Amino acid sequence: MATPRTVAFHTLGCKLNYSETSAIGRQFEGAGYTEVPFGQGADIYVINTCSVTDFADKKCRNVVRRALRQNEQAKVVVVGCYAQLKPQEIAEIPGVDLVLGAAEKFRILDYIDDIGQSHSKGMVQAGAVTEARDFVHAFSFGDRTRSFLKVQDGCDYKCTFCTIPLARGQSRSNTVESVVANAREIARMGTREVVLTGVNIGDFGNGTEVIEGQRPKKEALFIDLIRELDQVEGIERFRISSIEPNLCTDEIIAFVAESQRFAPHFHLPLQSGNNKQLQAMRRRYRRELYAERVATIKRYLPHCCIGVDVIVGFPGETEEDFLETYHFVNSLDISYLHVFTYSERANTPAATMPDPVPMAERRRRNEMLAILSEKKKRAFYEQQLGQTRPVLFEKSKKKGTVTGFTDNYVKIEALLEESWINHVVPVHLAAINSEGVVDSAVAVG
Repeated sequence: MATPRTVAFHTLGCKLNYSETSAIGRQFEGAGYTEVPFGQGADIYVINTCSVTDFADKKCRNVVRRALRQNEQAKVVVVGCYAQLKPQEIAEIPGVDLVLGAAEKFRILDYIDDIGQSHSKGMVQAGAVTEARDFVHAFSFGDRTRSFLKVQDGCDYKCTFCTIPLARGQSRSNTVESVVANAREIARMGTREVVLTGVNIGDFGNGTEVIEGQRPKKEALFIDLIRELDQVEGIERFRISSIEPNLCTDEIIAFVAESQRFAPHFHLPLQSGNNKQLQAMRRRYRRELYAERVATIKRYLPHCCIGVDVIVGFPGETEEDFLETYHFVNSLDISYLHVFTYSERANTPAATMPDPVPMAERRRRNEMLAILSEKKKRAFYEQQLGQTRPVLFEKSKKKGTVTGFTDNYVKIEALLEESWINHVVPVHLAAINSEGVVDSAVAVG
């Protein structure tokens, strides 16, 4: 049988997954494979999964079916967080040939030739998550406008709702030197923006070496990393994807305020605006610290965009608890929300907590916060009108237009100007259109 030579990828979940899919893609390319779009008939399909929501199983099955509709003889490989958490469950999905865990996914080429063609049951190579101790560097490519650069993996936090430590293992990081080298390579590819990604990037600096059960003291911190990245020529904009509020120090905020390359945009997960809930979630801060972090950011960077993660319907969340979160978020000078409806995740402490919230109530609370998010976003956009801000433009799916984001994450739509694509252009922000984005066709200078 001839060795398969085409491969296609599909990524579910976060920016970190996209960076790792690209790294796996480069392995295939180095071995002589040709990557094709997922909608074409490939010899091998690699599906990189997520486990954040309870729809992981359904999404995975749907993507497997899509792949086999393109080529019913294709080899289907499933990797990612869901693959680490429930490998045997995935192996039972019709059409899945190989399931790789967290420690095995970057050795995918070692397993490809051992896959059979029966499709009866997938082969599983998924060891204990404690075996995932090495850091494997990764960054996305293919989009010349931006790249997702992995700087950290795993998590040592023990939030009661979260499966990430079970899926990715302990917190570990790349070295500053290696991250900077990757950023320079990205710059050589012509990419203008780099988004720093990881599971808990504020915890950057943990090595992979363990001596007598303990890891050595950190040799570098996140502030050290971003100071070095700020010197990389060719990247016009760095963006911090998400950082825990207790790790977002004054030093980091002040540095971003002074930097010419780091965007005035922070995403701070809150999860609840109620201290009782934060304690039950085992979060490492109280709402008072969170409010202080937001105030500090706005003091240094008045036009900064601040995004917030919130979970609704966590066990024991009463109506009074939820309304406390609602009013707390409403009082903050933030720009948008990512709202998650709590779902029970196997092997997490929260899954067995008393007083679960009815699903219909969880969804109602989600809708209330989603509406609040739209109000916050529009108010933030209105504050930016009349300003001139740098916009990194990219191709738009809407005919006759280009789209892009300002440094402070305001979405811009403008009449098509080909010369603007993949360039940073100073733009006067004119008006908000019916779709909730800023309309502007006026470049300045």
